Amino acid sequence: MRALVLAGYGGPDRTALAEVPQPVPGAGELLVRVHAAGLNPVDYKTRSGALKVVQRYPLPITMGNEFSGVVESAGPGVSRFAKGERVFARVGKAMMGAFAEYALVHEDDAAQIPASLDFLSAAAVPLAGLTALQALRDELGLRAGQRIFIPGGAGGVGTFAIQIAKHLGAYVATTASPRGDALVRRLGADLVIDYTRERFEDKLADYDCAFDLIGGDTLARLWPVLKPGGQVVSIAGMPDPSTAKKNFAGSYRLAVLFWIASLTTRLRAARRGAKYRYMFMHASGADLGYLASLIDAGKLNVIIDRVFPFAEAKDAIAHLENGHAKGKVVLQMC
Repeated sequence: MRALVLAGYGGPDRTALAEVPQPVPGAGELLVRVHAAGLNPVDYKTRSGALKVVQRYPLPITMGNEFSGVVESAGPGVSRFAKGERVFARVGKAMMGAFAEYALVHEDDAAQIPASLDFLSAAAVPLAGLTALQALRDELGLRAGQRIFIPGGAGGVGTFAIQIAKHLGAYVATTASPRGDALVRRLGADLVIDYTRERFEDKLADYDCAFDLIGGDTLARLWPVLKPGGQVVSIAGMPDPSTAKKNFAGSYRLAVLFWIASLTTRLRAARRGAKYRYMFMHASGADLGYLASLIDAGKLNVIIDRVFPFAEAKDAIAHLENGHAKGKVVLQMC
């Protein structure tokens, strides 16, 4: 089968389409014929080696973290799915493998594709949708009547986060360029700040929480936006020490590394009387099922920026890496 294979960490030249053996499902696993696969920043960060400290893969390895497709076969013990069912999933972090004609996923991490979605739209949901849901519902505990700031609302995670925050009853402020303004307003944003000519900290104050999708200077400038006791959850800043305990089995080495790397951010939070948390999303078929119900009920729309054929996978990653995608970038396999 064809797959996009990462041969070594570095630039785009370290990936190539190649013929690899078709995987065989083990206990509890599904073999899925992939129809489409979603792209995410984690893909080019993995390729560059930026994530080696937390996830080092045995190379060469097939890339890709989310897909939609049809169950081809099942391993021993599978009870939730049968051959021919349409499924979508975020594959396990240690596996990857979505950028291929066939991929494996544990049945607990998969869900039936919403009846209202085609394969292309379904492939755009898992990673970004799960990230937004778990950050807002589980990490921030977002409630009706609260005010949340979501910088970068026109991106892949942002388009889901705005809609989920509105579904939870929150007031949502976001940033966007003039090109993304209409999109984030259509998704439900109550206040949109043009980051090309305005500083958000001059416009916002006394917010309950923020969901940081950008990191860097944006995260450094977030703190005056919050009320005392406010919370920030980030997927783009530095991991905090609690991340080692929650996501890496209490690794002492990582806890020390994260303590040092996040010190400046945590000090800024402390001066504001705020809380900071870095989040790694986790695969969950149950959470995907919940997102599917929102989609079928018309409460969650999937925004696709561009679809690339599988043969142009490297171009698709480059397009995403340029940083101007509005919504998700998707590969069409078949």
